[in-house]
Amino acid sequence: MNLIALGGVIGAGLFVGSGVVIHQTGPAAVVSFLLAGILTVLIMRMLAEMTVAKPALGSFYVYARQALGNRAGFSVGWMYWYFFVIVVAVEAVAGGQILQLWLPGVPLWVLSGALLTLLTVTNLVSARSYGEFEYWFSSIKVLAIVVFLLVGCLYLFGFWPGAHAGLHNLVAHGGFAPMGVGAILAAVVPCVAFYTGAEIVTIAAAESAEPKQAVARAMKSIILRVVGFYVGSVFLVVAIVPWDSPQTKVSPYAAVLSALEVPAVTTVMNAIVLTAVLSCLNSALYTSSRMLFALTKNGDAPRALTKLGRGSVPRRAILVGTVAGYVSVLAAYFSPEVVFAFLVNSYGAVALFVYLVIAIAQVRMRRTLERTEPAALTLKMWLFPWLSYLTIGLMGAVIVAMAVLPDTRSQFWLSLLTLAVILAGYQLRARRDRRGGAPQRADGDSAGIPQMRSAMADGQPVGPEPRQTQR
Repeated sequence: MNLIALGGVIGAGLFVGSGVVIHQTGPAAVVSFLLAGILTVLIMRMLAEMTVAKPALGSFYVYARQALGNRAGFSVGWMYWYFFVIVVAVEAVAGGQILQLWLPGVPLWVLSGALLTLLTVTNLVSARSYGEFEYWFSSIKVLAIVVFLLVGCLYLFGFWPGAHAGLHNLVAHGGFAPMGVGAILAAVVPCVAFYTGAEIVTIAAAESAEPKQAVARAMKSIILRVVGFYVGSVFLVVAIVPWDSPQTKVSPYAAVLSALEVPAVTTVMNAIVLTAVLSCLNSALYTSSRMLFALTKNGDAPRALTKLGRGSVPRRAILVGTVAGYVSVLAAYFSPEVVFAFLVNSYGAVALFVYLVIAIAQVRMRRTLERTEPAALTLKMWLFPWLSYLTIGLMGAVIVAMAVLPDTRSQFWLSLLTLAVILAGYQLRARRDRRGGAPQRADGDSAGIPQMRSAMADGQPVGPEPRQTQR
């Protein structure tokens, strides 16, 4: 569970995408990553409080439904599913592009399809298979970061062969913040997106032996991971190599390894990035299927998706996300500038919308628990309610900034279109229920977890009981 949380945070964005932030901000990118990390830690603490108090199949989908109503739960669940379905496609295409460096004669869609098929089969076998693969993927990523931090520190202190000790690169190229304070704050927006994925551990907890203990341990250590891995490694990048060099923008970690004269640096970095991509693809397949499976509990998704196959996994839910992934991969091949570009931009702000709802739901649920089940609050949000309110305000500010900044404006509006489509879907679902005379349920509590585990043992479907019609 700890490595699933680690794997969710450390993605290919850290190894490659961080270079764009550094190039737009300068050495002060360290501050941007730190601010985004603090905001993410606060959101995860709020989510951990709810998860430890009331473990639920579907995690924040259930909490949003209980605290804010059916519409909020429906919207959060489907937004999160859509987000990770697009992640499946993006990571499959990215993995295929890396493999093309070694297999230039093979078409991109073939390589991407092969990676998607491989990890789909892995997820179809069992939840344990997903966990085993993610364990090793995350282990490789963590090992790569730890080694990078070690050799980077050796270089800065002058213990590396040919090293020039010192921190002169932090101010030698226009100062620490050459683009100004505004650039630092603007860079927080993409940095928050890099941290997306830490919440996966709360979804995986439903299938663990001790969900409360697992989530509590994983979330309590997230602070060290954020500071040590993201902020620490980005600091080493801007301290060792000039922030404005072309190599830093393309691949900052490869630029550092080149400065350290590490042999076969390109191959090493491509292998690490491929591992990160496969880890994200593996987690995206798992997470999207479990969220879709949870949506069936209250009738927010078709009941047919509740069927558990051999290995006690929701195979139909997995395959639905996989089909969407294959369609997106084909779109990347046949229409990369139109269809695929639209899909990529249409999910850019979706995770931020979900995080905002998580924060609002925590405030409502905390007040309810204090009245009804105070003993369940064994892990609490710090300085409640003021720090919770501050977190909501900061997340709202990040979303507003995304709507204003030129580089992210299109992503915001297309993500807003995605939300509008989901809300329209909720209206259709509500109208269907009214015509059928079925009341909307909002009872997705922790009782669903033992039911799911029991069903997983014998392969029976889980979900709402079929309606009884009167003749």
